[in-house]
Amino acid sequence: METSPSYTAGVPATGSPASIGKRESFGSAVSWGAVLAGAFVATATYLMLLVAGAGLGLASSSPWSGDGASAKAIGIGAIIWLVVIQIISAGLGGYIAGRLRTKWVDVHSDEVFFRDTAHGFLVWALGATVSAFLMTAGASSAISGVANVGASAVSGAGAAATSAVTAGAASAAGNANGGGGMMPSTQYFTDTLFRSDRPDATQGDAAKAEVGRIVAASIARGNVTPEDKAYVARVISVQTGVDQPTAEKRIDDTINRARQAADQAKQKAVEAADAARKAAAGFALWAFISMLIGAFSSTYAATRGGRTRDSWQ
Repeated sequence: METSPSYTAGVPATGSPASIGKRESFGSAVSWGAVLAGAFVATATYLMLLVAGAGLGLASSSPWSGDGASAKAIGIGAIIWLVVIQIISAGLGGYIAGRLRTKWVDVHSDEVFFRDTAHGFLVWALGATVSAFLMTAGASSAISGVANVGASAVSGAGAAATSAVTAGAASAAGNANGGGGMMPSTQYFTDTLFRSDRPDATQGDAAKAEVGRIVAASIARGNVTPEDKAYVARVISVQTGVDQPTAEKRIDDTINRARQAADQAKQKAVEAADAARKAAAGFALWAFISMLIGAFSSTYAATRGGRTRDSWQ
């Protein structure tokens, strides 16, 4: 009795059973149209929810003290929203790809499950790549604009600072240099050339300015020299009427307080940098976790979508 020919993926098989098992389909197992559609949906949904989250974050924060959510609450909310965005956008894109993909005929159920999972992963990967490109382009434009504004501001501030330094130097040196400018680093050394053993009590602001430059140079150097200390003590004694030991004690106390203030400022700067580093590391870790969740959501939704699509005969 004549037997009917075998079929593999809808094509009649000829030859030996070995050749039947090696037969390949002429088309790809990937439905790129469905993958692209799901990726575009996932990207659009991701950006839409991201903008919504930014709006909610700005609405819940406030520059006024005691008003609005705290920085910790906003950070936790941002992490939760980042995970929610990945679940919704990647899941929606994967489900659409599963529903729109071509139905595979004469394919084992395990292979169908694997292909749906792969389609979901492709949707997530393509959507993440497009989203990263769009966000990077937007961030680059924003940074470029801020850099241009900052460069203009720095240029203006630099010009103003140069004018102020030149005017201050000319005022400190008087007319001895013909009215020309003087670099701030030379003012201290110039002052030492005109020191007197008997400071004038009528100098007033000029004496204070000179003492200020000596104190600034001492703080930058890390200590005050005996010559500077003796001279400043004489100036303080003449200006205030206190004795020499009291004036020297004031100098030591002032230098110590200034040094402590500089150390505290440095410590606060280091603590702020360390806090920023920890915050950046935590955000990067949660961003990685959210992307893993998004990949799982997309693959699972694609299998559900593909199973629903195949159930309709």
